[in-house]
Amino acid sequence: MFELYLDTADAKQVARFNACLPIKGITTNPSILAKSGKGLKQVLSELDSVIGSGGRYHVQVVSQTVDNIVEEAKNIHKLPYDMVVKIPATEVGLAAIKKIKAEKITVLATAIYSAQQGFLAALCGADYLAPYVNRIDAMGANGNGVVADLQLLLNQHHLESKILPASFKNVQQVMDVLKLGVGAITLPYDIAVQLFAHPSVQPAVDQFSHDWQEAFGSKLSFES
Repeated sequence: MFELYLDTADAKQVARFNACLPIKGITTNPSILAKSGKGLKQVLSELDSVIGSGGRYHVQVVSQTVDNIVEEAKNIHKLPYDMVVKIPATEVGLAAIKKIKAEKITVLATAIYSAQQGFLAALCGADYLAPYVNRIDAMGANGNGVVADLQLLLNQHHLESKILPASFKNVQQVMDVLKLGVGAITLPYDIAVQLFAHPSVQPAVDQFSHDWQEAFGSKLSFES
């Protein structure tokens, strides 16, 4: 089943969209948490009070060596929530992912900039793969193309990793990767807002209300 995430640590932002969309959970990274000014345990408590027991939380390690990443991942996994450990798909990160998967810990390989990088992470057992779509575009490459190639590789080699694209600057980037059949996506708050922002929607709703009130006043539909 498709999984929709928000890329934020702000519980108020999450509450807005959790009320109207089937939010699976939240993705974070060290920068997001640092900007929030709150520690991980406080952020998770606030988010869990909004999403509830079914929420899944992606949290990135900050350790730099294989052994330290593995140890940090184990401690993240022990937190009393449905946790996914995010690990950059570097050489060190891939070595850590192999060891962490032996512990049956759910892993997201992050900071993916190429299809081959994501493919190697999938071979190491990563459950989720996070290509950075807009960052790839900003480098002059094709973020959507990377996602397409990676999805093709997963399909052809029967790998179960789920692509969870991240890093978006506009709605078109989002729609382009969704057309590729990815299994998940994470959206920054401003892009999630833009999904509702078609300029013709509210005028249409206003016209419906005007026409109804002209004919039936304050009556509701079932009262007419």
